[in-house]
Amino acid sequence: MSVSPEELKDSMRCWTTGVAIITSKLDREMQGMTVNSFISISIDPPLVAVTLANETRTKKLVDRSNIFGITILSANQENLSDRFSGRIPDGENRFTDIQYFHLDSGVPLITGGLAFLECTVIYKYPMKDSTLFIGEVQKTQNNFGNPLLYHNRQYRKIKD
Repeated sequence: MSVSPEELKDSMRCWTTGVAIITSKLDREMQGMTVNSFISISIDPPLVAVTLANETRTKKLVDRSNIFGITILSANQENLSDRFSGRIPDGENRFTDIQYFHLDSGVPLITGGLAFLECTVIYKYPMKDSTLFIGEVQKTQNNFGNPLLYHNRQYRKIKD
């Protein structure tokens, strides 16, 4: 017998993660969402994995476009994490009044982040409530600074 969803959530609250925003674009449509379910899975070839809930607009757009961007958030970007985590109404454009840029693929990347990755989807693993996407990293760009962290349902920062 496996654990309940609540039991798993309680255990996962003990795991400290970074915070990222996953974005995608197709034609004129852009979507994005906050995640902490993102990892590097291979250096050669350069592969990352991200899990997106099936009902989200971002997952549906990544499914159609087969590209996504990752902005790893800096310690001062809590407001952007909140904005892209669904704490604004679903119909509103999350990109309104924020600065973003594009590298080669055209996916929006959030200005001020610590690192930026552009990825092409190479595998999709559908599950009951979410889909695991494996992306090949096509391009990166990095900045310096401290990351935004998430632990036990709260934002945390590194103290030097």
